[in-house]
Amino acid sequence: MIAQGQQPGVALFQALKVMIEERGLPLQPFYDLLSAFSQDVIKARYANFGEVIDYCRRSANPVGRLLLHLYGEATPRNLGLSDAICTALQLINFLQDVAIDTGKDRIYLPQDELQKYKVSEAQIMAHDPQGTWSLLMEFQINRTRRLLQSGAPLGMILPGRIGMEMRMIIAGGERILKKLHQHRGDVFNHRPVLKPRDWIYMCYRAVRKK
Repeated sequence: MIAQGQQPGVALFQALKVMIEERGLPLQPFYDLLSAFSQDVIKARYANFGEVIDYCRRSANPVGRLLLHLYGEATPRNLGLSDAICTALQLINFLQDVAIDTGKDRIYLPQDELQKYKVSEAQIMAHDPQGTWSLLMEFQINRTRRLLQSGAPLGMILPGRIGMEMRMIIAGGERILKKLHQHRGDVFNHRPVLKPRDWIYMCYRAVRKK
C-alpha cells in the first residue's frame, strides 16, 4: 500500500509512511525484514551456511542499510561493509543463543556442518558440550570473526557519532566472540554477555579509533 502511495489504515504504518517519504528510504529493506519474520514462523532448520546467510541478508542487513540511508552514508562500499557487520552480528547472536533457541525448537547451525563435526541434534537439545562440540563452535567463531573484521573499516569511514557507535558495536561483537572462544563454545554453561568492564573497553576502543 505504501509503495502505491496509498494511506495505510494502521497508525504504525501511517507513521512509517511519513518517515519513508521524508527521509527517502528504500522499501526493499522493509520487504526483506517482513520476509525474514515470516520465515521464522515456518523454518527452524538450515541445511547449509548459504541458507543461514540468506536469512541474515533479510533479517539483519536491512537494519544497517536503513541506518546508512538515514545518515546519508549509503554508498555502495558502505552498504557492503555494513552487510558484513550485520551478518556477523546475527551469526554471533545465533552462537550466543544456541541453548535459548533450542527452547523454541530452532537450530541455526547448518545441518551439513553438524554432520561434518559429528554433532547430533539430540546432543544440542540435551545441552551437551562434549565430544566434538568445541571443534564445531571454534569453526563457527573463526568464520564469524573474519566476517566481522572484513566490515570493520566502516567504523573508521563513518563520521562523528555514527562512526563511534559503529566502532562500539564492532568491539562488542569482538568481545562476545572472545568469550565464546575462552569457554570453548560451551554456551550451555557459559552464555557470553557484556559486563561493565567490557563496556569500558569498548568505549576505549571506540574513542581511540583502533
